Amino acid sequence: MRIGLLLLACGVLSGQVDTGELRLSVSDSTGLALPSSGTLVSALSQTRREFKTDDAGRFTFQHLPFGMYRLNVEHAGFTRSSSLVEMRSAVPREIHLELKVEAAATEVVVTDAATLIDPHSTGVNYAVGAQQVQEQQSAIPGRGLMDLVNMQPGWLFEANAVLHPRGSENQTLFVVDGVPMDENRSPGFAPDLETGEVESMSVLTGDYPAEYGRKLGGVVEVTTSRDIRPGLHGEAEIGGGSFGEATGLASVVYGWKRSAFTLSASGEHTDHYLDPPVLGNYTNTGTLDGATAVYDQDLSDSDRIHLSVHRKQAAFEVPNENLQQAAGQRQDRTSREDLGQAAWTHEFSARLLLSVRAAVEDLAANLWSNTLSTPIVAFQQRGFRRGYANATLAAHTGRHEIKIGADGYYAPVTEALQYQIADPSYFDPGTPPAFRFFDHRLDREQAGFAQDTMRLGNLTLSAGVRWDHYSLVVRDQAWSPRLGAAWYWPKAGVVLRASYDRTFITPAMENLLLASSPQVDSVDPLVLRIPLRPSLGNFLETGFSKALLGKARLDASFYRRTFANYADDDVFLNTGISFPIAFQSAQIRGVDVKLAVPHWGKFSGFLSYSNMIGIAQLPVAGGLFLGDNAVGVVGVTGGFPISQDQRNTARARLRYQVHARLWVAMVASYGSGLPVDIDGAVDLTALVSQYGQQIIDRVNFEAGRVRPNFTLDLSAGADLWKQEKRTLRLQMVVENLTNRLNVINFAGLFSGTAIAPPRGASVRLQYDF
Repeated sequence: MRIGLLLLACGVLSGQVDTGELRLSVSDSTGLALPSSGTLVSALSQTRREFKTDDAGRFTFQHLPFGMYRLNVEHAGFTRSSSLVEMRSAVPREIHLELKVEAAATEVVVTDAATLIDPHSTGVNYAVGAQQVQEQQSAIPGRGLMDLVNMQPGWLFEANAVLHPRGSENQTLFVVDGVPMDENRSPGFAPDLETGEVESMSVLTGDYPAEYGRKLGGVVEVTTSRDIRPGLHGEAEIGGGSFGEATGLASVVYGWKRSAFTLSASGEHTDHYLDPPVLGNYTNTGTLDGATAVYDQDLSDSDRIHLSVHRKQAAFEVPNENLQQAAGQRQDRTSREDLGQAAWTHEFSARLLLSVRAAVEDLAANLWSNTLSTPIVAFQQRGFRRGYANATLAAHTGRHEIKIGADGYYAPVTEALQYQIADPSYFDPGTPPAFRFFDHRLDREQAGFAQDTMRLGNLTLSAGVRWDHYSLVVRDQAWSPRLGAAWYWPKAGVVLRASYDRTFITPAMENLLLASSPQVDSVDPLVLRIPLRPSLGNFLETGFSKALLGKARLDASFYRRTFANYADDDVFLNTGISFPIAFQSAQIRGVDVKLAVPHWGKFSGFLSYSNMIGIAQLPVAGGLFLGDNAVGVVGVTGGFPISQDQRNTARARLRYQVHARLWVAMVASYGSGLPVDIDGAVDLTALVSQYGQQIIDRVNFEAGRVRPNFTLDLSAGADLWKQEKRTLRLQMVVENLTNRLNVINFAGLFSGTAIAPPRGASVRLQYDF
């Protein structure tokens, strides 16, 4: 299925789940249209949109996260209007403002304190606004978006920027402009999404709407679409820095009448793409490129279409250990993604909205090794071509916000892997010296849902139910109820929350056919070889949100998650290939706290803290275990800390607006360290030979933990030139300012070894027009 065919699919655009649309019209007291300008601001969602109405006094704001907004409208010679607007429904909301002639000069003092919290939200939605997205810059290409998510409480990285929400592995659902992408989106598995393409993000770790399923460790909603503006505008940027980094991006948008066309392209190169297992950073180059085209049109006040296609690809090397580098090993990987979608929305009335969507995705990944690779020479080809269709109906009636819908996947999956043992001494006697695998299956998944949000004064209730059917290696189905409640105490400025999510989480698709195949019994026959089934979870959460001094917001969440068939993955002999596995069960509990200051004078920022404990129960199913790894799982039962069991995590960001055209920011991150699982007596001599003394010193073998990690990043930006709608901006970042050696994972049975990046710097020159 090629790009030229992708646009043949047609469907509907519903955007993010909890977003709405605001249609503004402005006139004078006689009803004459009044072209105006102003801002729409929300401290909660970190939204700030400047606008100018058309000659008819109209403007449409799209993709607005639910919550409270401050709408400011002005026109010379007329009294300025400032009002609070609440967005609560996917059905578009219309507001008409009538400006009065200004009798005398007046000064209107406006604050955004009323937009700090959402009094009717039954869960926490961590928003990442356009300003922070624009200012995000990474010294390593392909990680900007992941870094923004990782700053939120409850999330942490393992090797190669793989996200783990509240202890879950391979269970992050990305929703990009309404299209769910439940495959692993880390740099080692799929091409990146450039932060330059992103308008805003919302991050959820609980209280999931019934519309979401399949991967529910955490949800990241990404919006790339902008409000339609007339004329030609866009951005171009170039950058470079440490590790041979070179980046470039160009995006051009042309808007006319009620239509807009966007074309963008990007390219990046680095000599430090993945997180290496040793300090040498051997064989670690990476090159990325991509192109995107988007067309939006408002056919009428009731109908809108959205068409988009993109191709993204990455080519990179797999970092060597010391012994592999000495042997001359070279392993290369590639990933490619073609994606196309077409969407249409139709507004039946002011209370009823229909959304239908279709998308086609072709995702492929390959690995090959040279003949000097050790202890194994491996080759892999895998991919799938997925068709997706979705339809939803949203209704606003009285106290109720109702949404019903259904979706489905149709995806042929292909996997091929072969290996040849190069160093027999590394493996147990009897391990087959060569292995070949090929399989092709059809993934068919269907789901339906219904949900309702009810407002009863200061009490808000949400209730939903989802049905999932899954058919790939196994067939399974489940009903998943979702419940939430929020009570608002106006005098204290507090919202109390509680929610329950029943989840049906499908296994990771990467190498699933091999991990579930009886053919692997010839390699490790003692490992439990049963097809991996979906994970069933029960998520409980309570918490509160409170406004502080009209300038800050405190969010706290206390959660407990229990799983049957707890999903994880196993890294295969430092090849970068991972296989899905499942433990019998798991329990995870913790607390997430975030103090956010959207704007206080010239300062803004946040402070967050997470505490988590995760215990999984053996035995393990799936995976491909060879050599010492097989010994660590065969016949083992009992509980152990999950590989993401970092007990304490803290992050902070402080931004200061030095001048109207100059800002500086500092980001600090701390982690208490992940578990180390080494059975038996520790042979320090062998470990030093394999990894080096400096890395060994960063492991506390007695405590069974990697020693705590800490990073301090510094960034700054300046508008070098600004005229009307044109801006030339310079930004720079220094990451890991203290050049501290941070070990992410060490010799993990399932996670391998990885070293966090050393100090690195990059600079970016950006031109907006």
